[in-house]
Amino acid sequence: MAVNGEVNGGVERVLGVGAMLGEGPLWLDDALWFVDIKQHRVHRFTPATGDHQTWTAPAQVGWVQPLADGGMLAGLQTGLHRFDPADGSFTHLHVVEPDSPGNRLNDSTVDAAGRLWFGSMDDGESAASGLIYRADADGVAPVVDGIVITNGPAISTDGATLYHCDTLAGTIHACTIREDGSLADTRIFAAVDVATQGYPDGPIVDAEGYVWVSFYGGWCVRRYSPDGKQVAEIRLPVSNVTKIAIGGPDGRTAYATTAAKGLSDDHRALQPYAGDVFAFDAGVAGQPAHRVATIAGRRIA
Repeated sequence: MAVNGEVNGGVERVLGVGAMLGEGPLWLDDALWFVDIKQHRVHRFTPATGDHQTWTAPAQVGWVQPLADGGMLAGLQTGLHRFDPADGSFTHLHVVEPDSPGNRLNDSTVDAAGRLWFGSMDDGESAASGLIYRADADGVAPVVDGIVITNGPAISTDGATLYHCDTLAGTIHACTIREDGSLADTRIFAAVDVATQGYPDGPIVDAEGYVWVSFYGGWCVRRYSPDGKQVAEIRLPVSNVTKIAIGGPDGRTAYATTAAKGLSDDHRALQPYAGDVFAFDAGVAGQPAHRVATIAGRRIA
């Protein structure tokens, strides 16, 4: 696995990128896709060969997801774009929040039906203007509102539960997904003291139905059972851990994106690898990456 080779307690630094705000890791076709939101970068890293490609987006980019027709969809501050890795182009498809110029898109997932779920947030991280959206054959619709920093969503293995984080509040929520894609029975799945444990960032669900949550300012990734009990904690050598994706040649390697954003010069000196990508053995497979079937109501395939 080693590319840069530093190992700490089973956690290995596999790619040095120094991301200001690394996010959105996605395991797809034997490669790890992720973004650096603040530096407007899309990255693709192939662990088996060490190949690393980078593209520059025209605005802050929160995530990329695969499309049913083989292309890629990118969530930018300016809306949804088709992204073509072959020539690096971004083609605008849909404005998500025309009346909220201070918001940006932040984190996403795709369910087995090809529906895209994604969040927005206040770029200044203070106004409760963030929403979570569902994009399907009926268009793009908000399903959760009133959050400053949204993270997730993540979908359970049976497709019946959506998890999302209210990061500043320190809460991870679970919602029942109705057959029509609306949400019901919102409840707190888990909660932490952000002052001592860090802020819950990107969640994912593994093949066993357990929820992994990365913690910004918490130096770790935690795994929760389906009933919300913490069952494991993986410590990293950097404080700002944003999200993991599980994949790799063995299908059980967790790749963690991290961030240097918000670190003082003194803290940065203590964690010189902040913003790099790390890997560890998750001990379990992840869920497969699903492809987006619709954009703003238009069928892709």
